[in-house]
Amino acid sequence: MTVAPDDRHRHRIVVVGGGAAGLELVTGLGDRLGKRGLADIALIERSRTHLWKPLLHSVAAGSTDPSEHQLNYLAQGHWHHFRYHFGEMIGLDRAAKMVRLGATYDEEGREIAAPRSIPYDTLVIAVGSVTNDFGTPGAAEFAVPLETAEQAVRFHHRLVNAGLRAQAQSEPIHPGQLHVAIIGAGATGTELAAELYQSAREMVAYGLDQVDPDRDIRIILIEGASRILPALPERISVATLAILTKMGVDVRINARVSAVRADGIQLASGEFIPAELTVWAAGVKGPDVLADLDGLAVNRANQLMTDATLRTTRDPDIFAIGDCAAVPRAGSDAPVPPRAQAAHQEASHLARQLKRRLRGLPLEPYVYHDFGSLVSFGRMGAIGNLMNLALGGNLFIEGVLARWAYRSLYKMHERALHGVTKTTLGTLARGLSRRAEPRVKLH
Repeated sequence: MTVAPDDRHRHRIVVVGGGAAGLELVTGLGDRLGKRGLADIALIERSRTHLWKPLLHSVAAGSTDPSEHQLNYLAQGHWHHFRYHFGEMIGLDRAAKMVRLGATYDEEGREIAAPRSIPYDTLVIAVGSVTNDFGTPGAAEFAVPLETAEQAVRFHHRLVNAGLRAQAQSEPIHPGQLHVAIIGAGATGTELAAELYQSAREMVAYGLDQVDPDRDIRIILIEGASRILPALPERISVATLAILTKMGVDVRINARVSAVRADGIQLASGEFIPAELTVWAAGVKGPDVLADLDGLAVNRANQLMTDATLRTTRDPDIFAIGDCAAVPRAGSDAPVPPRAQAAHQEASHLARQLKRRLRGLPLEPYVYHDFGSLVSFGRMGAIGNLMNLALGGNLFIEGVLARWAYRSLYKMHERALHGVTKTTLGTLARGLSRRAEPRVKLH
């Protein structure tokens, strides 16, 4: 195994994981420290491009073209003064301060880079989360997770192919042939259900005249808890259920999945729900590599345990942020929730703290601020609540205001990566291009 060359004269900060938290952090560090030669900044990431994770449900539904939103890591590193290492962390040597990377290969199986190690002085782990199917039989084989852009595109291709298959066949469409089952009615599952309801009907309108959307297409949203969106305020849950029911989405609560099959879902009650496509959106956990990362402590969800400064509990030179981190939350036994706003806050906080660390100053604790919860229904709007307002209290919002607030979350992420000018130009360009394209992606 080779060791990448290093510069002994500058502090080496390595960030593993280019999701929302990791990419915002490494971009900020590059602009603040790398550009001025105060530290060497590096990103380790197994993908070539970045797509904001909350967009995956709309990519799966076909209402968002991923190519319009993907960011190239190599280019971002060039523009923002950090080095991009294409590879996946497979281990860690804390004594030697080395991150171990596995070999990388192209689509034809040819090796791109051999196994190697990247040295660090300060390490930040931001590898996100993966789907937790809780060992449900058939889930790994037959249910599509929505962790990556590739998985979302794969699901959309299967959705379009199902419609084309139904259009081309001579026999009648059989029950379940154009049904989609979504397991888990959290934010991802709920938003996907709403977007699929709209995009499937728009797809039919482009010429699939053998398909009757009201008779043949069915979206089933399955939740094991007593209400959908169980982690959000009950008022949002009730309002969301009313909207989905009005759309025609089949919502099942208190429904525990006992098995996933190629042709549908088996419930613990004994009922079988036929479905052509199944999405698993019922839970997340830390990636498997974290379970045995040279002795770093993890919780039951396989998240790295940290203190209030975002340092891991067993190594002062290693930090963790984003969905893979169990960050203590003041006044609660539960850690900071794995949400986009938390990832953004942690990245911003740690960028400031690592600059203090280089100056030998003590680290300040991170305090999570919950600014509310928003649920999008695509072009049909959004609902949610805003918290910690200047006037105090909790404000329920819906309609245009809620839709604007939801979009502002993504704009905040874009500004952290590109700045105001490039974000504005990109938004205008996408708005113009969409006017010349179908409202739903058809391939």
